[in-house]
Amino acid sequence: MYKCALVLAAGKGKRMKSDLPKVIHKVCGKEMVNHVIDLMRKSDIKDVDVIIGKGAEIVKEVTVSKNVDYSLQPEQWGTGHAIICARDYLENRDGTVIIFNGDAPLMVEDTIRRCIKFHEEGNYKATLITSILNDPTGYGRIVRDVNGVVKKIVEHKDCTKEELKITEVNSGIYCFDIKSLLDGLDKLDNNNAQKEYYLTDMIQILKDSGKDVGAVVVDFEETLGVNSREQLSEVEKIMRSRINKRHMENGVTIIDPNCTYIGDDVQIERDTIIYPGNVLEGNTIIKEGCTLYPNSRILDSTINERVIIQSSVILESSIGSNTTVGPFAYIRPESSIGNNVRVGDFVEIKKSTIGDNTKVSHLTYIGDAEVGESCNFGCGTVVVNYDGKAKYKTVIGNNSFIGCNTNLVSPVEVEDNTYIAAGSTITETVKKNSLAIARARQVNKEEWVTKQGLNK
Repeated sequence: MYKCALVLAAGKGKRMKSDLPKVIHKVCGKEMVNHVIDLMRKSDIKDVDVIIGKGAEIVKEVTVSKNVDYSLQPEQWGTGHAIICARDYLENRDGTVIIFNGDAPLMVEDTIRRCIKFHEEGNYKATLITSILNDPTGYGRIVRDVNGVVKKIVEHKDCTKEELKITEVNSGIYCFDIKSLLDGLDKLDNNNAQKEYYLTDMIQILKDSGKDVGAVVVDFEETLGVNSREQLSEVEKIMRSRINKRHMENGVTIIDPNCTYIGDDVQIERDTIIYPGNVLEGNTIIKEGCTLYPNSRILDSTINERVIIQSSVILESSIGSNTTVGPFAYIRPESSIGNNVRVGDFVEIKKSTIGDNTKVSHLTYIGDAEVGESCNFGCGTVVVNYDGKAKYKTVIGNNSFIGCNTNLVSPVEVEDNTYIAAGSTITETVKKNSLAIARARQVNKEEWVTKQGLNK
């Protein structure tokens, strides 16, 4: 049967005290609304409509790569009003729509599939996703008859003494038969103190029309939404624990899961060891047998087999097998580091390729460069790639030895099997098998200090 999803993402979230729409606040490095969209896709729901309102353009900007549709809710007049604003999206569709909150990123795909299966096999026109709480204070109660059939939802403030004893609560997540939902929208009204249209009223509308309504119970933790910074932190902690557990079950050693921060899309292969303080984000891939010592950040990068990283930052780059990085190295975007390379302390590499077996041990900057294999960079080498207006490329051949405190002024080429003397400033091509010396001749002026009266 056809399935689609509506994601409620129009609210600002006043309790967040933020200039940003609530749903784009991140959990484990990804916007909450994108967690929800990805969940829908993992659950085999291909068509997703995001209902936007406050900060609509910002929400669009962070979700544009997800290939979703959008409905605009210009004024936020309740959850029912949000669905009314998505009427055009639902028209001419036939099947099941799941309505999900854009600030509830913790549900898993197996739960979504189970709820949809329950809804469709029971031939329900609406299915509530509910939870059982020991203390349901503040939540709307699910009232069932003696046969377990859903009768209605009653808000906490409207409950009788008997209804207050009910522990099954509404999560705000629903499955609907699309045609029945569209028919019921015409009957929604805002005759209440808040003058808002409530989606919960749709349950009574369907019941009054003789339609069957079901309810399926799920783990309350999966339904948690975010309305404050404190709740954002709580949801972050739960998801981080899940992610870390998943990797440990797959053969990754995480020394201290409470102090390790791994994004939902990060892939890590077995026998990798991760020490505390590491932050792994985006579409990062860590291959087998790596060791990540404390306090590194890696974003959208591929780390190949048996790499050792210490206290470094790696952004949008790739690191070859058996390479060591750090401590305190900075690998900037669009860099490709080869196999068996040494990138040492206080080395910065930007938009450059480094060939296999090359050593860049310390205090060196390489930018916009192509470096060959088996080269050696002395301490304090600088690729001078910027003249104040434009950036230029430097090419360094295989087996080159760059002496300490060398400046390579781009654009310049250093060919294979060359040596550059320490302290040189290179502005012209260094030919193959050559030694380049580019520094002023040393002159000692004897007794100059005494003649200047500068003795101490």
